[in-house]
Amino acid sequence: MTISNEDDLTRLKEIGRIVAHTLEAMGKALEPGMTTSELDQIGRKLLEAAGARPAPELAYGFPGATCISVNEEIAHGIPGTRRIERGDLVNIDVSAEKNGFFADTGASFAVPPVTRSIERLCRDGRRAMWAGLRQVGAGKPVAGIGQAIGTFARKNGYSLVRNLASHGVGLSLHEEPTEIATWPDSSERRLMSDGLVFTVEPFLSLGAEWAEDGDDPWTLYSSPKAPTVQYEHTIVATRNGPLIVTMAG
Repeated sequence: MTISNEDDLTRLKEIGRIVAHTLEAMGKALEPGMTTSELDQIGRKLLEAAGARPAPELAYGFPGATCISVNEEIAHGIPGTRRIERGDLVNIDVSAEKNGFFADTGASFAVPPVTRSIERLCRDGRRAMWAGLRQVGAGKPVAGIGQAIGTFARKNGYSLVRNLASHGVGLSLHEEPTEIATWPDSSERRLMSDGLVFTVEPFLSLGAEWAEDGDDPWTLYSSPKAPTVQYEHTIVATRNGPLIVTMAG
C-alpha cells in the first residue's frame, strides 16, 4: 500500500492505535498462571470493542485473535491451554483490520524473574528494531534496514532469524513489498517510495538463525533452539523519515 491522501492515512493511524493499545494492555495483563488463551481473550475483547477484526483469523483462518509464542516458540503461536510461568519469554503479535485497513505490531515480554541476559535481549531487541526504523524514508534503499540491524546484531553478539521477514501491510495483512529482510541482503535493490506502508520486525536471538515448523500448521520454533525476541511496528516511509502508526501514545 502507498498512502496517497489524508483520509487513508487517518484510517491507517486509527487501526494502528487500536493494535498498539491492545498490545500494550495484553503486556500489562500478562502474569504467571494465566493461559495463553486467557491472554488472547483479553486482546480479542479489546479489538472487538474498538470495532476491529483480528487479522490472522480474518485473513488466514488462524485459531486465535492474536499470536502468542512462548520460549522455544518464536512466531505464530496458537493461544491455548499452555500456562505462562515465571521466567518465560512471551511474544505477543497483534494485527487487525478496521474499515478495510490493516496494521501489525508485536513485542516480547520477559516474565520475572529472568536472567540478565534475557533482560538485555529484550532491551536490545527494541534497539535492533529502532536501528532498522532509522533507515526508513522516501527514496532510501530497502537494503539499509537489514544492513543496520545486522550491524547492530554483530556488534552486540546476537544472531538474527533469517527466514522471517518484514512485509508490506495496509490494505491486507501481507502485501507488496514482500520479504523485506531484517538482516544484510546483498541482492536487495529496491527503494522506498513516498507513502509506502510496511513493517519493520527483526527477530533477534542468542543463537537462533532460522524458524522451523512444528507439529501444528502454525507455530514456528527457533533453530538452533535459543531465546529469541521480536519487536514490530507498522510504518509509513515519508520524506521526513518513518511515520510510525503503531505507537500506543
